[in-house]
Amino acid sequence: MTVVKRTHTFSNRQCLELAQGDITLQEVDAIVNAANEFLQHGGGVAGAIVRRGGWTIQEESDRWVQQHGPVTHAAPAYTTAGNLPCKYVIHAVGPVWGVQNADERLATAVFSSLRVAESLGVHSIALPAISTGIFRFPKDRAARIILRAIEEYFLQNPQSQLGLVRLTLLDQETLEEFIRIWDEEFSNPSLQ
Repeated sequence: MTVVKRTHTFSNRQCLELAQGDITLQEVDAIVNAANEFLQHGGGVAGAIVRRGGWTIQEESDRWVQQHGPVTHAAPAYTTAGNLPCKYVIHAVGPVWGVQNADERLATAVFSSLRVAESLGVHSIALPAISTGIFRFPKDRAARIILRAIEEYFLQNPQSQLGLVRLTLLDQETLEEFIRIWDEEFSNPSLQ
């Protein structure tokens, strides 16, 4: 079950939600996978996506890397979604905490994922807390960067067909950090 904890509507009527739930169960057009550059989906969000969506996602990911090479922060890959309730999985490579320009790389990964979604004709998308799992990016810092990257995307693309971006977080600790930062960034949250 997905529970929306916060929502914000931008002036162009695009909606950003913060929800607690399983990203693999989101009934949206696309979900974002927190991937590694070789799209080997063994653990974390990536592993859960392949387990629920089916091995076809890994097979398509392998073909992507064979044809295009390793995935970068600025150029996410995408595959079909197998058995998931969405159409696409966009594979975003977030930075490992401590690498040079980690903040910029995380913002780029989020922004570029939305750009890929736009190119696919997506109207709704769910994103996880990219880089906050095994890549150890501090949750509060990631929350601020991810929220600002989404806001910047909407500001730069006011005619975007993306009507809904849902940050979908599973664990309570990550959710609490994102709520705290959300409340700082959007001083009048519409859901409490």
